[in-house]
Amino acid sequence: MPIAMAATLLVAAASCQKTKRGEYVDGAATVYCDDGFKNILGEEIEVFEYTYPKTSVIPYYVSETEALNAIMEDKTDIAITTTELTKDQIKYVKAKLKKIVRQKCIAVDAVAFITNKDNPVDELSLDEVRDIMNGKITRWHQIAGKDTTRIKLIFDNAGSSTVSFLRDRFLGGKGEISKLTYSQAVKNNAQVFDYIKKDPNAIGVISVSWLGDSLENAKKVPLDKRVMSYKNETDTVARELTTEVNVLAISNPNEENDFTPIAYKPYQAYIATGEYPLFRKVYMISTASNSSVAHSFFAFVTGFVGQKIITMTGILPYEMHKRVVNVVNNK
Repeated sequence: MPIAMAATLLVAAASCQKTKRGEYVDGAATVYCDDGFKNILGEEIEVFEYTYPKTSVIPYYVSETEALNAIMEDKTDIAITTTELTKDQIKYVKAKLKKIVRQKCIAVDAVAFITNKDNPVDELSLDEVRDIMNGKITRWHQIAGKDTTRIKLIFDNAGSSTVSFLRDRFLGGKGEISKLTYSQAVKNNAQVFDYIKKDPNAIGVISVSWLGDSLENAKKVPLDKRVMSYKNETDTVARELTTEVNVLAISNPNEENDFTPIAYKPYQAYIATGEYPLFRKVYMISTASNSSVAHSFFAFVTGFVGQKIITMTGILPYEMHKRVVNVVNNK
């Protein structure tokens, strides 16, 4: 039996169950997720399935366009994207698919620029990023040094949320990224990362969730201990970025910050304050019924443990749960 058909049968079987508020359903669900957030979803699924061993969540890592289309075409009940459904799309889902849309911001991500370890450039201004996008800056010496080699701009795929973000932010939502920069689409974020590790003349555009060392270190810990850690009401912060590539700092001199030239790397603290300027929201969209594995997974990711997992990826959880501190009076 094909995998897709088997997944459909499992999901259909699970939808017949009835649950009370707060209970979790047995069975399977599918999730279509923008490839930029693969690291986040992978850990969420692993912890969810460990906690609820009779459940299965089957991920499909695709472009953002494909993830949104999957919701609209009723191929899945869950999608993770950087774009919410529009009012017209919500009306369509309700009228044609007979489903209710829930969509919630689950994280604040940052778009990061990375270079090879042998590349001497360590920061860019937003104006320089814009000029690379529109083809005004095409060679490395226009940024720093004497290297006249052409700049290569590497991103994941043409339908990704990263490309949409760059187009909206720097090109007014219209047109293509200039071919003068030798822009090139690969298949996914992992290929962007690998490309940059090999080519000193390229700049990669990637979700910062791919660059945090904290989640990789956490995965070395046995799963049962990780689950206990996620449930504890203590601070969990991803503090380090990978050292396999250069993660560029970005400056944004403007009137609001007195035209400061200070550049910031995409650490969580600087994403939270907006000092790292290239941030965006991540949404979880659900059309699942209450008595379904998909809805249970939606509740998990948007709840305490699911949000705490996100802190380990290097981006910010949207729900910053209060820390509980016990104060002991020794007098």
